[in-house]
Amino acid sequence: MPDAPAPSPEDMAALSAAGWTLAPDGKAIRKVWAFRGFSDAWGFMTRAALAAEKLNHHPDWANRFNIVDVTLTTHATGGLSTLDVTLARRLDKLAGGAEVRPVPGDARSACENRPCQES
Repeated sequence: MPDAPAPSPEDMAALSAAGWTLAPDGKAIRKVWAFRGFSDAWGFMTRAALAAEKLNHHPDWANRFNIVDVTLTTHATGGLSTLDVTLARRLDKLAGGAEVRPVPGDARSACENRPCQES
């Protein structure tokens, strides 16, 4: 995986337009979705886990009731790669009509002991 290329500027622009937020250090992207309820959020996470497993690329994420907060980075390259772009696009499709929420605070990992904001 260290050979995974960095995303193109066009890829980054498309991700930004789709609601993904670049981390301040430029090494990760993050997105927060609000689903209709817990079951919809859990269903998304289940489908997302299967997609991530197929890519052998796993997100950092948090779930609180209907909120799913996802951070993507490629640890083997020390930053973003095309694997993150591919998984982000798949997650966007899987999220369907879920509401995209603003990223609270900065775009650090969702696994840094900061609670997601419930609707």
